[in-house]
This record gives sequence, C-alpha cells and structure tokens, in this order.
Amino acid sequence: MARVAKPKLLIVEDDIGLQSQLEWAFEAYDVIVASDRKAALTALRNHKPAVVTLDLGLPPDADGATEGLSALREIMAACPSTKVIVASGHEARESAQTAIALGAFDFYAKPIVIADLRLIVARAFHIHALELDNQKSAPATSADGIITGSAEMMEVLRTVDKVAAAEATVMLLGASGTGKELLAKAIHTKSSRGTGNFVAINCAAIPDTLLEAELFGHERGAFTGAVKTTIGKIEMAQGGTLFLDEIGDVPAGTQVKLLRFLQERVIERIGGRKMIPIDARVITATHRDLPRMMAQGEFREDLYFRLAEVIVRVPTLAERQGDAVLLARHFLQRYRDAKHTKAKGFSPDAIAAIADWPWTGNVRELENRVKRATIMADGPTITARDLDLGDAAAPVKRSELRVARERADRLAIVEAITANNGNLSAAARELDISRPMLYDLMNTYGIPRG
Repeated sequence: MARVAKPKLLIVEDDIGLQSQLEWAFEAYDVIVASDRKAALTALRNHKPAVVTLDLGLPPDADGATEGLSALREIMAACPSTKVIVASGHEARESAQTAIALGAFDFYAKPIVIADLRLIVARAFHIHALELDNQKSAPATSADGIITGSAEMMEVLRTVDKVAAAEATVMLLGASGTGKELLAKAIHTKSSRGTGNFVAINCAAIPDTLLEAELFGHERGAFTGAVKTTIGKIEMAQGGTLFLDEIGDVPAGTQVKLLRFLQERVIERIGGRKMIPIDARVITATHRDLPRMMAQGEFREDLYFRLAEVIVRVPTLAERQGDAVLLARHFLQRYRDAKHTKAKGFSPDAIAAIADWPWTGNVRELENRVKRATIMADGPTITARDLDLGDAAAPVKRSELRVARERADRLAIVEAITANNGNLSAAARELDISRPMLYDLMNTYGIPRG
C-alpha cells in the first residue's frame, strides 16, 4: 500500500529551541525548518509548502520586523497561494497588521500557545486545499454562465435541460436576485429557438399605462405622442423567446390581452386593425404568491394555467449550500480580471461571514457587496468589514476574529464528517490533516465521534 505523503509545513524560526518544539508539535506534517530569510526562500522553492509559519523577528533584525516583513513580501511574490502565518510579540501588533495587509493568512502572538497555533495551521491547510480544489475543478456552469456547486441548484439545471427541448410555457418562481433571467436565457439557448431573439421585459418596471404599448406595440397616431408605428416586445420575439419578468405585476386589463395572445397566438397593435401571427415561446418569472393573488382576484386563474405548463422553483442563495463562497470568489476574480481591484482573496472571517449571512437579496446582494468590498479593501485580502457583513462601525477585535475562524473550522469539520458518512479517516483526508489532529480538533470544538 502506497504511503500517503504528509502536507508540507515550512517553519521559519531562528530560535533553535523553539524550532524543536514546533517540529514536535507538528509531527503530523512534513516539517521543513529555516532560520533566516535566505534559507526560507530556498526551502520555499525546493519544497513548495502549502503553509508557512514565519517569525517576523528574523536576524539581522531579531528585535524588529523589517527582515521578517521582507521575507513575507518575497514569499507572497514567489507563491501567492501559500498561506503564511506570522508570529509577533505582544507589543508588535502594528507589525502583525502590516503583515496581514501584505497578504499574510493570519498571525499569532508570542509566547506561543501550541493548541491555538495548531488550530490556525490546520485551518490554513484546509483553506489552501479548498482553493486548490476550486482551481482544479470548475463549478458547474450553464450555457448562460450560471455558477453553482450545490445539489439544489444542480437539480434546477437538470430541469432546465429537460424543459428546454419542449415548447411548453415555463414559469420560474423564486425570490428577487436568484438568477431567474439567467435561467430563462439558459432555457432559450438550449432550445431549438436558440438562434432567435431573446426578448426580456420587466413588467414591474414599466407604468401600467405604458406596459400594454411596450408589449403589443402601436400604430402611428394611436395616441398622443405616437408619431410613428412601433412594434412591441411580443412581436420582437418572433421566432425566439419572450421573457416576462415579474408577471405578477401585470394589471388586469393587460392580463386579458396576454391571455388572448397565448390562446390564439396573434396580436393586434394598439390603434391597429391587422391581426399579426406570432411564433414565440413564453417564459415568465415572479417572486409573488400567485395562488394567493388568484384567490383574491388579483391574477387571472386561466392566464396562470396558460403560463405555468411547467413550473421551476428557484432556490434562494441561503438554500444553495456552499454557493455563497463559490460565487463570492467568482465575482472577485471577475473584478481582478477587469483590473478593478488588487485584492487576491478573502480573509477567514470574511469566508465565515459569507457562509453565515442570510443573503435576503440573494446573488444580486452578494455581487453588490463584493463589488463594494473591492473598492473599500485596503490590502490584498477582503475582510468581513470590507463586505459590511455585521457591525462595520465596531472595531474588530482579535477575539472576534478567533470566534469567526473557529466557527468556520467547526463547520468545515462537521461537513467533512457528514459527507464521509462518519468515516473519520476519510474526513481527515478530505480536510488534509492527520486523524490524530482531527481528534484534537473534535475534542476542542466538542464534536462527538459517534
């Protein structure tokens, strides 16, 4: 049986006694030791460790941080994906904050508490492994760029594949910001009408008095201001797909005309006398409770059944397990590619906050917050404060960062154990830590073994 290689951990520390202590404490890893900046960079090139612990007080500036910070800069330049954990004395908090701004993953204060450092190192290895997995295997993407890794959304995409080939009308039900228009485009693209026009109209964004003209068009002179004949959205969708977003906001008079169009597949422009045949598929979407509206007489039941031959329920972002972090990284990469930000990633507290946030505005809210964070972030790492998740006015304390980190650690461990049906050896492999280390973490967080 092939021996499983241990994860590589580089310890940069000039104190020989502390070197020995750390080697013993991290025997679950393949430990490489360096005593100065030059040796550290050589070890980095030769061994390519995923995680580095770096004492900022390296010779010749053992009482300061200039040499350690120089080493950090060179490590991050040579291997940006490496997770560097810096050590500083109790009186060197400013140096630790500078290190975080330069791209360090985390910091710990001397004198060292081995149990605390073990947790930080295990977390760093886990985050590095997750990022590596994301690079190796791209998340599922539909024809129109829907990014997901969740079982809930994957089921929706399978439904999209099935309904695309049919000519049935489709109704997408879901909260605002969940990506209903993207799904409608995916249905259109995958259908036999994919080469035709995809015409979208947000029925809630147009005043009731203008909506009918937008949909059906009008002849010249049909009303004051109609100085020329204008075709409507329905006619523009000839041979393609018409997407009616927020169909629940269509007024009663326009509902009647839409029903006639769906029944007879002809329209008549406002002020016109000519019946115009229309060959277009109709997809609708709404976040409103249409059954309640029908019961209250606000939405026609016959129109509903014409529009809802197939219903696709779109999950909220909170229901899409793991997708919030996945999408946040996608949006950040998009802004990096467009050179709108120099931020390289998210801090542990940001990852934990993204995973825990309710996202009532769904994907749209997430994208807006990431965009804001790329503007607000001062360093290469986006924090929870940059995302405005939580009380941004309150100063972030180290104890709060630890709570956020420990919450994320516990969640990762529980998810790994659950995904592997309670097999702790398999869970440890997935987390990229040893089984004894997993036992220690489970005991620390009070996670039962059975």
